[in-house]
Amino acid sequence: MPDNRGKNVLGGALADCSHDPMTGFFRDGCCRTGPGDVGLHLVCARMTAEFLEFSKSRGNDLSTPRPEFAFPGLQPGDRWCLCVQRWQEALQAGAAPLVDLEATHVSALEFVTLEELQSHALHG
Repeated sequence: MPDNRGKNVLGGALADCSHDPMTGFFRDGCCRTGPGDVGLHLVCARMTAEFLEFSKSRGNDLSTPRPEFAFPGLQPGDRWCLCVQRWQEALQAGAAPLVDLEATHVSALEFVTLEELQSHALHG
């Protein structure tokens, strides 16, 4: 069966980001986008307390559970598909979390450079 999820920023097949918690705009574990995804959830990142506080200060509280949306609330160490422009904003503020390059969609490169992502790459 062909993989229609797209490519990652390194040019390979897009890897899953997280199934626990289940992430992605389509809640399939994959950081890809489609119609209706105005936030462009393209960057697979490992949450940090610093980033979660930064995001909350910008009006997007990712740490509080929202059962009505089947959202468990994120903890430091969780992996999550972030909106590329929020990651870019956090980068400029010095609060960007580390990213999984193999699970970050190639479309993110329309907003951030590969070098910026590589400077915050998860290793191992």
